[in-house]
Amino acid sequence: MSQPGELRVLGPVEAVGPAGLATLHGTRQRVVLGVLALHAGTVLPIPRLVDVLWGEDPPRTAVKTLHSHVARLRQALDVCGFPAVLVTRGPGYLLTVPPATVDAHRFEQQVRAAAADLAAGAVERAATTLRAAVTLWRGDAFADAALSGWGLREVDRLHELRLSAVEDLWDAELRLGHHEDAVRELPRLLAAAPTRERLTGLHMLALYRCGRHTDALDAFQRLRRRLADEFGVDPGPELLTLHTAILRRDHELEPRAAAAGPSQLPAGVGHFTGRGDELASLDAAIEDGDRPVVVISGAAGMGKTALALHWAHRVAARFPDGQLFLDLRGQDAAEAMPGSRALAHLLRGLDVPEENIPGDPAERAALYRSLLHGRRCLVVVDNARGLDDVLPLIPGTGPALLVITSRQTLAALSTRHAVHPVALDAFAHAESLALLNRVLGSDRVKREPGPAARVARLCGGMPLALRIAAARLVGTPKRPLAELAAELAGAGRLDTLAVEGDSRTVRAVLATAYLPLGDAQARLFRRVALSPGATFTTALGAALCGMTAGDGDRATAGLATAHLVTAAGEDRFRFHDLIREFARQCARADEPASARAETGDRLVDWYLLAAAAANRALDPNRDLVTPVPRYAAPAAAVGADRHAALAFLTAERDNLLPVVRFAREHGRPEAAWQLTYLLTSFYDTAGHWHTRVELCRQGAAAATEIGDPLAEAEMLRALGVAYFMTRRLQEALDTNAAALRTARAAGDVQGEGHIHNNTANAYAELRRFEEAIASHRLAVARNAEAGNDLGHALSQRNLGHTYVRMGRARESLDPLTEALATFRDLGNARLEAATLDTLGEAHLQRGDHAAALAHLGEAIAVSRAIGDRWLEWESLLDAGRAHLGQGDFAVALAHFGQALDLSRDVGDRHGEASALEHLARARLGAGDLAAAREHLERGLALRATVPDGYEQAHLHRDLGELEARLGRPADAARQWATAAALYTQANATAEAREVANRRA
Repeated sequence: MSQPGELRVLGPVEAVGPAGLATLHGTRQRVVLGVLALHAGTVLPIPRLVDVLWGEDPPRTAVKTLHSHVARLRQALDVCGFPAVLVTRGPGYLLTVPPATVDAHRFEQQVRAAAADLAAGAVERAATTLRAAVTLWRGDAFADAALSGWGLREVDRLHELRLSAVEDLWDAELRLGHHEDAVRELPRLLAAAPTRERLTGLHMLALYRCGRHTDALDAFQRLRRRLADEFGVDPGPELLTLHTAILRRDHELEPRAAAAGPSQLPAGVGHFTGRGDELASLDAAIEDGDRPVVVISGAAGMGKTALALHWAHRVAARFPDGQLFLDLRGQDAAEAMPGSRALAHLLRGLDVPEENIPGDPAERAALYRSLLHGRRCLVVVDNARGLDDVLPLIPGTGPALLVITSRQTLAALSTRHAVHPVALDAFAHAESLALLNRVLGSDRVKREPGPAARVARLCGGMPLALRIAAARLVGTPKRPLAELAAELAGAGRLDTLAVEGDSRTVRAVLATAYLPLGDAQARLFRRVALSPGATFTTALGAALCGMTAGDGDRATAGLATAHLVTAAGEDRFRFHDLIREFARQCARADEPASARAETGDRLVDWYLLAAAAANRALDPNRDLVTPVPRYAAPAAAVGADRHAALAFLTAERDNLLPVVRFAREHGRPEAAWQLTYLLTSFYDTAGHWHTRVELCRQGAAAATEIGDPLAEAEMLRALGVAYFMTRRLQEALDTNAAALRTARAAGDVQGEGHIHNNTANAYAELRRFEEAIASHRLAVARNAEAGNDLGHALSQRNLGHTYVRMGRARESLDPLTEALATFRDLGNARLEAATLDTLGEAHLQRGDHAAALAHLGEAIAVSRAIGDRWLEWESLLDAGRAHLGQGDFAVALAHFGQALDLSRDVGDRHGEASALEHLARARLGAGDLAAAREHLERGLALRATVPDGYEQAHLHRDLGELEARLGRPADAARQWATAAALYTQANATAEAREVANRRA
């Protein structure tokens, strides 16, 4: 609230200011304060105040008495910290406080917000809001104030709103599956309002969902008798319908699980029309016990995607474990997505981190089927090109459903799987007119029925053609339909539209939207289509055309209005594949070769400049490359701060690899490797390392093509890091060796230092610690020789970290302390936080918990200040371990809980599994064995999607301890044997020996 303090009427009337509770004398002071608070910011005339104080029989001195009450009330408000808020204004009095200062106003605002959330399906948020709203009530409204006249009606209104809010709350709670809580609480509410039909209905539903079918029917009969006895009426139709459904044990009354999985379905098409038979056919596919593969096929422009998405949204609640969507771009052979890449996209949608997506296509398919097994997921795959593209995407047996759209019938699919085909043809004439009616409005169509019918016929019943024609008419509301009908009937267009299934049909329809475009719109349409990315922003469009940002916004808005591009997020658009193909044909026809080449250069330059700006925000020390563009971008595409840079590159992520490929394939190899370099800081922060591998391969090939050994060494080094992060450790070592040879040949001593550092990290991950130490020392020496202070400090930090991993914490302190001082001198907060964390680990290993916690507290503070959530997660875990070592289980649990929340916020399942393992250890320490088992079992389940043998061994080790405490020695021995085997596989021989020697 902007005004300090609070005015309360939902209970006893109170004013609580910065100086405390106001002293109010008598009920009438409370009435005046309460009604003025209810109307905060509005003048209440004196006659209305007299009415609310005394009703229809006020005393002769009423106005004078009112002034006296107001004077004393002003004094009380001034004393408690509400100075000069009660003022005389015109015919009455005014309380000049923001409405949010008054509890009743906040209550009503929260109730309205919750109602909107309920209507939008945001049930959890609505429930949270309503819980907060009802807690504002401290008793009956105006509990210690005797109102008269219209004031009584205000109190009644507030009480009715309170009851409605409580009903909305329990409606939401039931939707969230909290029927057991409802069964306990609703009888108390019904005792106070026994004739509320909605409350009774909620109580009946809760009882039914708890398996108390007879009790639910009894609750109905009690209300029925009471209504008949007291009012002579029967329950309303809604309650009668619910009663009937309970009698029939209608399955629709069963609770629906809240969606816990992905929800990737794009927005459905506006003004969806027709397709009643096809929708009924799709509904039948759900009821088929052996879930078939649904194939929606038809000619271009027949509305396959529109039908698939409309139906998918309609049945999304039947698939509570998630809805996935993927466009295979099958209409363009050059850009079609093969099954292996499609699987990677779907696995990401199922929360599999990049580094855990298998490289082998068969393994990807197996993981995909495993993740869908038993889950009620809907997978919509759009624009499939052929059978081979969709075979890997078919779920195994179970409740998941795959829906495919394709121009092909995919008939051969039925020789391997159960298929439910849905073939789309053109609209009937009545459906075509219905679509025009919905888009243009019935009044406009009725004014020109003949021309409307001609437009429908000239579009051949093709939904895409109809929508484009209607879009042009919507954009020009005064244009006669007859004029567009005449244009559609022009040279060759009718014949083209009449040829069903031919791509020229789409081309002719799109031409009617393209030809009228202004110069700026047409140029942007052609040039943006030449971009290889999946989406584009208005800033990119402006840059490709040499426009100002404002002109780019307006041109893109015009294309979106004409449905030539589709919104794909905030200020982000995409082409339908057919429209992109058409636009590229327009570019080839209407743009000279030199203009197309210029567009390619502008594209590459825009991404170079954007990546350079983002790199400066994310890691200003990465300064090897300063782009020299051929064309400057018209406006900054990236914000100056770290968070804006990350948001921009995250939105562009799917475009980055295609753009690097484009640069290399279109004569810009130098730009290809420079762009790869400038994106390093993004991938370091955001992950997506499988894509980074291919990006670095392209960069390395480009550097080799231009014969620049320094660039080649840098790209090979980056590729080695990408292999390391995807746990392809031997490939990382091999690539680092090649990078080292190239750097030595080029005399790049600084590069040698970086490569030795990366090699050491790979050895350490393989637990080949002696080789790691040797490489770390070489890295320290080379960076010192090159005068690279940052690289020298980073090598020292990593050397210290490896010592800690080896259990040699004392030896780690000197290099870590020196590294910390350097990072602070250089102002590198991220590496400062990382080093503070490692120092904390070192002190913890040495048993100095106070020093450990001091360093870890600093690490947490710095990581939070720079918004580095991964470092914050790591430091929270380490701080929790320090508290755990001191036996402070409550504080340890708090730290581990925060780490768990962080990992879930960023979708890091590896981090989530590690946090669960730490939570389990704390629960074991506190003796809460049931909670410990729950955490460990959830951790093991997560490890199925993010394998890590060393971390998995910890989980089995802890499960062994749990079984031992429960007096189950055989079970404990099995868990410890599993842990020992996993530790051995991970080269953790000391841990393997320790756990192998345990006895229950």
